[in-house]
Amino acid sequence: MRVADALPYHWSERLLPSSARPYARLMRLERPIGWWLLLLPGWWAIALATVASGEHMPDLKLLALFLVGAVVMRGAGCVYNDIVDRDLDARVERTRSRPLPSGQVGLRQAWIFLIGLALVGLLVLLQLNREAILLGIASLGLVLVYPHMKRYTYWPQVFLGLAFNWGAILGWVAVRGAVEWPALALYVGGIFWTLSYDTIYAHQDREDDLLVGVKSTALRLGERTPVWLALFLALAIGLFALAGWLAGAGSIYYMGVVVAALHGLWQLRLLDIHDPATCLRLFRANRDFGLLIFAGAVLDAIF
Repeated sequence: MRVADALPYHWSERLLPSSARPYARLMRLERPIGWWLLLLPGWWAIALATVASGEHMPDLKLLALFLVGAVVMRGAGCVYNDIVDRDLDARVERTRSRPLPSGQVGLRQAWIFLIGLALVGLLVLLQLNREAILLGIASLGLVLVYPHMKRYTYWPQVFLGLAFNWGAILGWVAVRGAVEWPALALYVGGIFWTLSYDTIYAHQDREDDLLVGVKSTALRLGERTPVWLALFLALAIGLFALAGWLAGAGSIYYMGVVVAALHGLWQLRLLDIHDPATCLRLFRANRDFGLLIFAGAVLDAIF
């Protein structure tokens, strides 16, 4: 059974045994954009902290640890989200094919799988310095709170941003050993970026959200969404530039920020909030936006 939004012909659907595929779907392996969006703030911070430290190459082992951690913990977050939302998901067209509401995975099996993913994530976290370990543990509160917010506020995307961009602080501390102003600028900029891309994503579900009674920025902002997205992206770009200035970055980093800003303008120009296919395409395109910021920071460190 193919889940909505899944990449066609993804390796997890082609290569994994049939018994494992429902669990891969539960952790969204066939939708890699989620772990990219979780990973990139951490990679930004590692690369920019490398610049601030006067080094010429980010720690490849650290980048790899953050990659594994992002895939595993994004998967754990999806499993927890689906456990919390299993009744709502069964009433929404785009989500009723997910493993829990469709019966591919039972509730008990989902909890066991979640615990297993969390233990793998803990093993990755324990490879970092003590300050980063404590910060990683502190992020669990945000992860646990986020899935419930759509029931209480039209701004659940703020809470997603708080959780998904925690890596900006974690990555900086993993390199520098302390929370510093550039990391905070990256973190807040990432929250505004999340407000942008997840509002675009939420426009796919407006009608279903109204029917089941859950809230989102797509419903709150409605036809004014493009104006608000322009504001969110402008604030994000400004804060990414500020992070570079605070970290002592050079011109190559700012070139990456400028090209990312142009990518954001392209998104705004193409946006059609009434076309779910366009919304999904633009949501996925934010991987490239984030990679532009990362590439600028890495190249700035190297050169």
